[in-house]
Amino acid sequence: MPKDSTEKKQQIALVHNMKPFCAENLFGSKTRVRLLNLFLEHPSRPFYVREITRKVDAQLNSVRRELQNLIDSSIIKEVEGKIIPTENDQNGVAKKAKVEKKKFYITNVDCPFFEELRGMIKKMAILSNESLVKELQEAGDLCLLILTGHFIDNDDVSTDVLIVGDISEKKMQEAMQHLESLLAREINYTYMPKEEFLYRLEVKDRFVLSLLQTDKVVLANTLAFSV
Repeated sequence: MPKDSTEKKQQIALVHNMKPFCAENLFGSKTRVRLLNLFLEHPSRPFYVREITRKVDAQLNSVRRELQNLIDSSIIKEVEGKIIPTENDQNGVAKKAKVEKKKFYITNVDCPFFEELRGMIKKMAILSNESLVKELQEAGDLCLLILTGHFIDNDDVSTDVLIVGDISEKKMQEAMQHLESLLAREINYTYMPKEEFLYRLEVKDRFVLSLLQTDKVVLANTLAFSV
């Protein structure tokens, strides 16, 4: 058997046999992991508590508790901001604006281990995708799963995830929504049936070739060739 084929099968077996990575086991709670993802992904953006609650899909009390834990750890900080509503009356005329003071939370970029923590979260995001492999395999015939774009800090790539195979689109959407919820961010993904992918590869489709030639993480590959 060719060496490349043996190595590929070993890699596939490794993905199948790996125990799914669970970030909350390391950080103590799922809410804390989602908060870290949110703040470290958007280090310059302030969030108010109810907005945070919606984005991380967690109970308000749990969010407040974990926010305080992150403040105590100097990972985020609390700031006071102002919101000016822009409501119009029935005639479309702007009402007199009321200034509302709200407490906001923002990443503390001066935290001495900010870069290290951000790098760790990105690596854990990739490991967390092992559960995505399992979900997609259960949704149909998964042939290829590639992470790129956001997962490798490449903003020049228009997609974060490439999925190739014959998969239930409904279950695939559910799997991606689950991943977005875990990472507290929107994920751009591209799905292609196997035959379409092979055809676009044969005709040297620019989009497909650019994805295969860029830096990437291959989580699953059952095709007859390496990518």
